[in-house]
Amino acid sequence: FLNTHQRHWVDAEHLLQAQRWANADHLYGMAAECGLKQLMLAFGMNVNPATGSPVDNKDWKHANNIWTRFESYRSGHAQGTGYALPSSNPFANWDVADRYAHQANFDQARAHGHQVGAQIVRDLIAKAQREGLL
Repeated sequence: FLNTHQRHWVDAEHLLQAQRWANADHLYGMAAECGLKQLMLAFGMNVNPATGSPVDNKDWKHANNIWTRFESYRSGHAQGTGYALPSSNPFANWDVADRYAHQANFDQARAHGHQVGAQIVRDLIAKAQREGLL
């Protein structure tokens, strides 16, 4: 999850600079999802070693729903107190199915809002790395 979090972030940043709002927006959501799943893994989420997918299908969520799911892992872990997310989910208006939407449905403001959400996750990942959680 960590590598995909980082890869999607870098690509989203390049696409945002190129004003490719739709694909940047999509990748910010994927970056946030993968980053949160990496933290969930550190907080006890089980994954299938053969597939890398979460064992519990309740963890098969994308950015718009993983924000809430993350809380169940964070709040149940001793080190989780320093990893709270804002209560307002910046991905509430993001959906993985938007990858099929026409690019006219996306603009800089939408992509920037999701960039901010993905940055929140990036900051938590960096904190976890500094503190030895990852």
